[in-house]
Amino acid sequence: MPFTLTSYDASDECELVRRAQGGERDAFRQIMQRSNQQLYRVARSIVRDDAEAEDVVQEAYARAFAAIGDFRGEASVVTWLTRITLNEARGRLRRRRKMVGLHEWEAAQDSGAVVMHFPTPLDGANPEADAARAEIRKLIERAIDDLPEAFRTVFIMRDVQECNIEETAASLDLNPETVKTRLHRARRLLRRALDAELAATMTEAFPFLGARCKRITEHVLLRMAN
Repeated sequence: MPFTLTSYDASDECELVRRAQGGERDAFRQIMQRSNQQLYRVARSIVRDDAEAEDVVQEAYARAFAAIGDFRGEASVVTWLTRITLNEARGRLRRRRKMVGLHEWEAAQDSGAVVMHFPTPLDGANPEADAARAEIRKLIERAIDDLPEAFRTVFIMRDVQECNIEETAASLDLNPETVKTRLHRARRLLRRALDAELAATMTEAFPFLGARCKRITEHVLLRMAN
């Protein structure tokens, strides 16, 4: 009986790795589909550019597929892939710093951040709510982008990707206590940045200007005339 895509969906990691090592590309496809979001977010935390993060992940997969026969299962396959992705992203960052002047580098970092989707129970409720959530995500992503790299990557893995401490430590080759410390500092820096940003816009909350202001004014005047 042929091995169907459905059976790939149900396969555990060891089975998928074994089949990928045997040259079954659909097995590697399933590994990629299970790992894509984490690897993209990790790459994005290093290069801070959505298009380049995609390139990093693609290159990491190409390297991983070429070396899949060397995978020994000493860590999970996603941890192995994360390490390859980190190496690729950091390598690009080093090359970029050599090629680009400091002022150009800073300008590149000021470009817009990718919008990552954080599902909520209200998703799709109405266009205005969607737009508001998108603006909130952009605000959060800009603040995350401004974190120091060491804190940013830990924050992405722990609070965005929701990896546990052990997985994060293994992927980043850190001591679990270091992960805890960096996460605490990242959260503190992020809170400080968001507090400053929100304070600057607090006076703009609950606007009642433009068409809404005109509508109620005209309505009251109409009632007074009757």
